[in-house]
Amino acid sequence: MDFGRLPDISKVDFTLPPDHPATAQVLARSQRPTRPSLYLGCPTWTNKPWIGTYYPAGAQDAQLLYWYARQFNTLEMNTTHYRIPDATAIHRWKQAVPPGFVFCPKLPQVISHDQLLQNAGEPTKLFCDAILGLGESLGMAFLQLPPFFGPEDWPILEQYLMNFPPEVPLAVEFRHENWFKESAVTQRAFQTLEERQITTVITDVAGRRDVLHMRLTTPVAMVRFNGHALHPTDYTRLDAWADRLHQWLEQGLHTVYFFMHQKEIMDAPPALVHLMDKLEKSTGLALQRPTKVQQYIQGQLF
Repeated sequence: MDFGRLPDISKVDFTLPPDHPATAQVLARSQRPTRPSLYLGCPTWTNKPWIGTYYPAGAQDAQLLYWYARQFNTLEMNTTHYRIPDATAIHRWKQAVPPGFVFCPKLPQVISHDQLLQNAGEPTKLFCDAILGLGESLGMAFLQLPPFFGPEDWPILEQYLMNFPPEVPLAVEFRHENWFKESAVTQRAFQTLEERQITTVITDVAGRRDVLHMRLTTPVAMVRFNGHALHPTDYTRLDAWADRLHQWLEQGLHTVYFFMHQKEIMDAPPALVHLMDKLEKSTGLALQRPTKVQQYIQGQLF
């Protein structure tokens, strides 16, 4: 994720801001689950550097999703941003993952960036019909708005959301800076998301601390975290996220989706293991960690 990435982070204040006041209200209204769901993963599965470490040596391209799904229980699915999957692809993906694994597909750019949510009924239907074929393996779709799509475009977004199929769980990622400034329009926008049970994406990046809005609109937190090669600040930031997620879980949060972005994909598993360790300690929930695969050469383990 290049959005908000800085070449120099030495002067960045990575402190997590306090919650928006509406977050506590949203969680207070939710019925606390018997057991919350925590999904932690990456934005890609075709991670060639993992072959011989987190994937078996010699793993073929067609097998990589299978092996990815044995390491993590969710995937931020960016491939759907570039094309709407056909039934064959959906079936292949569904067959590759175990029970309990969920995909979080990004809405196609033809909808969000090319048509700017206008006259997008047909591609939206095609996309939603396709991902509903994932069945229980569908987590939450997410709509990433272009950085130039601001509050003045709210009527377009509102109309699109009103017509969006309610059977598809949806999150919205705002990027224009004015979405994070209090106004009558932004208040109406976030209130509409609450009313329609549409989740907000929270993005933690160095160069745009304003998108770290800390406003939940449903008892679901979807976090996109941009790390910096396991710099010490990655770990302190993840510690803060573990504390905040624990706080939200105590308040009634149902589900966490947490996606780790690192420029080098080899840095993603250790960062997620660190977060998992912290969350397991604070929540008591058992979390499966990614582990390096035992490799075989000529019948010998190494």
